[in-house]
Amino acid sequence: MLKLILILILAVVAVILILAALKPKTFRVVRSAIIPASPDKIFPHLNDFRNWKNWSPWEIKDLNMQKTYGGSPSGKGAIYEWNGNKNVGSGRMEIIESIFPTLVVTKLDFITPFEGHNKASFALQAVPEGTKVVWVMDGPTAFIPRIFSIFVDMDKMIGKDFEEGLEGLKKVSMS
Repeated sequence: MLKLILILILAVVAVILILAALKPKTFRVVRSAIIPASPDKIFPHLNDFRNWKNWSPWEIKDLNMQKTYGGSPSGKGAIYEWNGNKNVGSGRMEIIESIFPTLVVTKLDFITPFEGHNKASFALQAVPEGTKVVWVMDGPTAFIPRIFSIFVDMDKMIGKDFEEGLEGLKKVSMS
């Protein structure tokens, strides 16, 4: 009986490892929203990390998060580092491209709880109703996160935060 249980456990582990190996080695999360404001009203909320406290969903997940700003005050070269609780972890962002009022691209490095090196971007396009904001994050997916993704849908998990962030961005852009 013990031998059978051991074989079953090994089979389950093997299936999980095979499924993880078959998962994509990259990920992409995309969310968008129409904000009834012009791109030039929205852009400053994205292009200056100090303004993220007004709309970012992660800011309210740890009210005691330690934040450091460096580099340029805004735009290309602006740097934001954080160290927070288990809900926000720690990491660093740097704006690597900034085109007023249509695009902000960041290099996003997570240190904890999982190391990750990604790119995030905000594309703003004027539409009759205001501005379509498209928030994208993509990057490589190491093997351990691929195992994790068998049990948790990363798109839904991260996408929910993006949706909250876009709603917050909408509120601050309209005020």
